[in-house]
Amino acid sequence: MKIDDVTEILREAAEAAILPRFGALAAGEVSEKTPGEVVTVADREAEVLISRRLRELLDVPVVGEEATSADPSLPRALVEAPAAWVVDPVDGTGNFIAGRPEFAVMAALVRDGVSVAAWILRPVSGIAYVAERGSGAWRDGTRLRREPAPAETGALRGDAMTRFLSDARREAVAAAAPHFASVGRGASCAGVDYPRVVEGERDFVLYHRTLPWDHAPGTLLLEEAGGAARRLDGSPYLPGDDRTGLLAAADPACWERTRSLLA
Repeated sequence: MKIDDVTEILREAAEAAILPRFGALAAGEVSEKTPGEVVTVADREAEVLISRRLRELLDVPVVGEEATSADPSLPRALVEAPAAWVVDPVDGTGNFIAGRPEFAVMAALVRDGVSVAAWILRPVSGIAYVAERGSGAWRDGTRLRREPAPAETGALRGDAMTRFLSDARREAVAAAAPHFASVGRGASCAGVDYPRVVEGERDFVLYHRTLPWDHAPGTLLLEEAGGAARRLDGSPYLPGDDRTGLLAAADPACWERTRSLLA
């Protein structure tokens, strides 16, 4: 298997099932799978296409976001199986439905519980990010290396996903915000948030929910570019770990400074 093979699978799924519906979804093509969580025909069709093609490359379990909605036991493969795929067919579904381009198609390969390869495709722009553990991170074939974050905490720019935070954590974020240059709410799409940190548009991003299809790709991309993505207790992020709380930052020193204020 070549790493570019997976990129092409994501492109094919985007062209077949996602882009034709961007800005053109019919009313019956959007539904609510759980309260506050929406899904589209594009999500479901793209996941089926991607899952089938990935199994042709490597026949191991596929932990897809939409398949997991139907079978919540699927993520156990991330801990129990020697290898597994992770798929998010449309990350940022709300943006996709609203006709905003901040959505992504993502995949990761997990071996022995650890992400070893990652793919993030932005269908509208065509930009593709890939990472391979121990080998680096790339954007459209160009090696990515995150520049160190500003030395002054007051110059740091970041985002905090406050929607699912506890009241205490939300209050901590509000109290810490004046110490930074800015603290926004993010793009509602991890496939946009992580590349923003990698490419220097943001210096950190704080998450509460850490679902594997949202974070297995981006954490590896960031780490391979020199950044840090860890649980709030400093432990590594593992896709099969269902705890909450994750801080991603430009570099380890930035992670420590940011955590001291946000956590």
